[in-house]
Amino acid sequence: MDKSFDPKAIEARWYPVWEQSGYFAPSGSGEPYCIQLPPPNVTGTLHMGHAFQQTVMDLLIRYQRMSGKNTLWQCGTDHAGIATQKIVENQLAAQGQSKHDLGREAFIAKVWEWKEESGSTITRQMRRLGSSCDWTRERFTMDEGLSAAVRRVFVQWYRDGLLYRGKRLVHWDPVLGTAVSDLEVENVDKDGSLWSIRYPGADGGEGVVVATTRPETMLGDVAVAVHPDDERYQHLIGTQLQLPLTGRLIPVIADDYVDKEFGTGCVKITPAHDFNDYQMGQRHQIAPINIFTLDAKVNENGPVVYQGMDRFVARKQIVADLEQLGLLVEIKPHKLSLPISQRSEAVIEPMLTDQWFLDLTRDELPDGRPGGKRAITDPALAAVTEGHIEFVPENWKTTYVQWLANIQDWCVSRQLWWGHRIPAWFDEAGNIFVGEDEADARAHGTTAPVGALRQDEDVLDTWFSSALWPFSTLGWPGEAADARAGVGTGPGTQTRLRADLQAGRHPPGQRRPGSSPPLPGPGLPGFHPKPTGKPTSCSSHPRCW
Repeated sequence: MDKSFDPKAIEARWYPVWEQSGYFAPSGSGEPYCIQLPPPNVTGTLHMGHAFQQTVMDLLIRYQRMSGKNTLWQCGTDHAGIATQKIVENQLAAQGQSKHDLGREAFIAKVWEWKEESGSTITRQMRRLGSSCDWTRERFTMDEGLSAAVRRVFVQWYRDGLLYRGKRLVHWDPVLGTAVSDLEVENVDKDGSLWSIRYPGADGGEGVVVATTRPETMLGDVAVAVHPDDERYQHLIGTQLQLPLTGRLIPVIADDYVDKEFGTGCVKITPAHDFNDYQMGQRHQIAPINIFTLDAKVNENGPVVYQGMDRFVARKQIVADLEQLGLLVEIKPHKLSLPISQRSEAVIEPMLTDQWFLDLTRDELPDGRPGGKRAITDPALAAVTEGHIEFVPENWKTTYVQWLANIQDWCVSRQLWWGHRIPAWFDEAGNIFVGEDEADARAHGTTAPVGALRQDEDVLDTWFSSALWPFSTLGWPGEAADARAGVGTGPGTQTRLRADLQAGRHPPGQRRPGSSPPLPGPGLPGFHPKPTGKPTSCSSHPRCW
């Protein structure tokens, strides 16, 4: 016998015995108790936040197992579309290549190679932690069964009128070339400037002075807004102004959104590159003018002299040109809150692009069917306010309710190659056909296809598939024994998910048809802080990137 206890040697010997003996599998009897492991991203290795979270879950699952419950700790990994693609693109860049050099199929094959390397590292780490998951049920969010669930939900929501394709303003990462979630955007305080610019009257009169932190976007201005009660400008409402450097005339409009006390009380309106301006443009039915390419250079809608310039290069030139024309009134220091992409560290550009959206805000569709608010958002809210779902700790209930109260339609499409490709096809006339495969799409089309069909190039937001994790891992939409038995979906289930999955990224109301709420008792463990005090996450952990 060894003179001292060596936990490393003991654990290495006994863990394989426990796993191979099936001790981590459901017993088949007793009250169901399931923990759905929030799947770690295959972007590298686990960090301290994972270790903390999995320790808590392991304690819970072992206690309930010893208490005689029919326990399942469902494990697996997430494909993490944008983060994983970025890693492989960086690897190619180090070799002097790009994804376009390989082509889509070869690039995806490269990502699968990375997934096998990273995923196996993660599972080794989890076993080393002693996590008592049922490894026979290990899943990956792009396994065929899980992919089938993704296609089923997308098609069903589309046919229910809840998924639509449209041109709307999104957070755009000009380096990665894709729309990103608002949760992948970090607002960073920076020292900047506030430029005051004179917009002369159409008749050459004095006009007005507007203050802006983004003079480059003036090329896409469609109006200047003032508060309707601002006596300084009431006489100008409905008149026209000259838009400097462009040769265009734009109207002066009145809107309650304008803060009379900020700057000069006059606001330039650029609906194609500002979320608040977009809403104002919609209210006043003014068409937006997009002035940037997808890599944030001035496009053909800008004056020829600026076309092809990077947005920040154009800013300097525009300011210099305004000064030369005598239209630059003042420059003042100003604290800015810059939207920065967590993935590329680029400054996010609000951009009008064609995307797929899940409706979460309409009560009723034009044809009388329930809209997303009535079909998805309201039931998700009622499940909590009526006590069907209880949060642990309870303060997360407030976060969840506030999130739903202010929710916007969810942009579910991403301009990536790695991920669940959107099951939609276009004919040569631009008509859309949606189905679980091309044959299904053709069969359910409202018109006969014009020419050949081509599949949408975009993929789905990673959280579209992650949100289905509690169901797809247990066999839905098939008739898996676990789903019939209620493991993971029954009213007695205690499912633990991180705060960002349950209260920030989970599509509201997503549940297996005919079941009770999928997460009746979500427990939300805290985050493991870094030395800076910020939570550890895959986007901040160097090995995850």
